[in-house]
Amino acid sequence: MSLIIQADSVSKIFQQRKRLPGLSGTLRGLLKPETVPVRAVEEISFAIRAGEAVGYLGPNGAGKSTMIKMLTGILAPSTGKVHVLGRQPVEERVANAREIGVVFGQRSQLWWDLPVSDSFDLARHIYRIDPARFAENRAEMVEMLALGSFLDRPVRQLSLGQRMRADIAMALLHGPKILFLDEPTIGLDVVAKDVVRKFLARINRQRGTTIILTTHDLQDIEEICPRLIMVDDGRLLFDGPLRSLRRSFGARRRLRLDFYTDPGPIWIGGARPVGSSGTQREFEVDEDGRSLIDLISALPPGTPLRDASLHEPGIEEVIRTHYQRRRA
Repeated sequence: MSLIIQADSVSKIFQQRKRLPGLSGTLRGLLKPETVPVRAVEEISFAIRAGEAVGYLGPNGAGKSTMIKMLTGILAPSTGKVHVLGRQPVEERVANAREIGVVFGQRSQLWWDLPVSDSFDLARHIYRIDPARFAENRAEMVEMLALGSFLDRPVRQLSLGQRMRADIAMALLHGPKILFLDEPTIGLDVVAKDVVRKFLARINRQRGTTIILTTHDLQDIEEICPRLIMVDDGRLLFDGPLRSLRRSFGARRRLRLDFYTDPGPIWIGGARPVGSSGTQREFEVDEDGRSLIDLISALPPGTPLRDASLHEPGIEEVIRTHYQRRRA
């Protein structure tokens, strides 16, 4: 697969006005404002191939939305280069816009007082979509996202979940090669989130649409994106397969053993005792490849084992632990 997005040592610096304490509003207005640089993105590099689904993850203020705005041409990098489909987005915004779709969870592309179907028709004219292609894409979006029941309803009358589904459909009507999504499931209920996630995974798989997704909902990442890019304080922390995240951040599986009677000290190779309570013992397991059966088989013969469980840390637990360690 060819590279479709490249970021090479990209930084974005904003100038923030410095507050002058102890001055009245009138006097402050007479002085030349002093600014201080704020680094939102710092020396980030990555490359994304056509057809990938990539989660872009980080806490508030980590620079996620700033990076998305540079990739879509809304902002220009302060230093470094961004290439999307072989173009520098900020310099070729119109050409870039014809081949990408963008959904910002907090903002809508739909016309507030018009029916959804009218917004779709406006998109056809804006993007100059061939009528036959538009009809085909529209029918597919309506079916896959179950939009039929509210196509003729004004956008202002839609629920948040309905509006988000319509926004995603609108972003895909012109058949973009890349879909950028910034917090697409924010505020949605469980059912609406499930519909959006399944749809995004489906268009990535069936259409080969490249997806770049920023979110605070880690289940979005788990269900849609095999690859994760993780940032904090504007810097790149991790870039790789989601399955490698636990190993990269030192997360460990936990083995819990429950015995009929107190077994005394228990030692299992590759597992470190971390707790005991009565007839229960808990271990951290170092090797990802070892199964529950492998670990139980390592117990001494005759050990009065009653029950055993192996807990795999979810990505939310892994990331929360990592951020807590960084703050400490």
